[in-house]
Amino acid sequence: MSQTPTLPTGNALQLVILDCDGVLFDSRDANVAFYDSVLADLGQLPLDESGRELCHRLSGPQLWAHLFAADPGLHKRAKEASAKADYSPFYSLMQPVPELDETLRRLSAHCPLALATNRGRTVAGVMRHFALERFFSIWVGILDVSRPKPAPDLLLACLERSGVAAEASVFVGDTSVDRDAAIAATVPYVGVGPHSGAQRAIHDLRELPDVIQIPMRPERSSR
Repeated sequence: MSQTPTLPTGNALQLVILDCDGVLFDSRDANVAFYDSVLADLGQLPLDESGRELCHRLSGPQLWAHLFAADPGLHKRAKEASAKADYSPFYSLMQPVPELDETLRRLSAHCPLALATNRGRTVAGVMRHFALERFFSIWVGILDVSRPKPAPDLLLACLERSGVAAEASVFVGDTSVDRDAAIAATVPYVGVGPHSGAQRAIHDLRELPDVIQIPMRPERSSR
């Protein structure tokens, strides 16, 4: 069994890589509604309980491959319909986690932030809709790499673009898929919530700055 990489803290930390869904946003309602809309257009039933869970963890191509493994024709139609579908109506269902802006502001004041997500063409839309460009210098989705998580490609792309070594970074995710990607990339991992598969787990993103020992920024004097 491989040893868990040492978590860099304080000045040793040079890059924070964050997952999107489940870390920055509660996106379950948005993602389920989006995929159900695609399924409805195909004349298919909505996602069942298993599908609702999988659509939070997997990329779109991975989900369709799983749902329609036994029907190549429907699999192809689902991929094509999903690629054309407009996600814009579903952004309003994405709920930012508590104190998101304040937490990202504190993190980005310490070191660069990168987004590594199994989203595809909606990455840019999320960044624009929620004005995340203020905080992130790097954002990478599955259209930018060969393989989605749990492969390490997204994290390795973040490291390459930033010029930061794996041991000087941290990846924050919320599923075992995120954990496996971090292990494959040899990036220290902090998990959010009970399903992150992490040895180092936090309840929500607000706890991260203290875990990685980022000091509070001194408040400006009113004088």
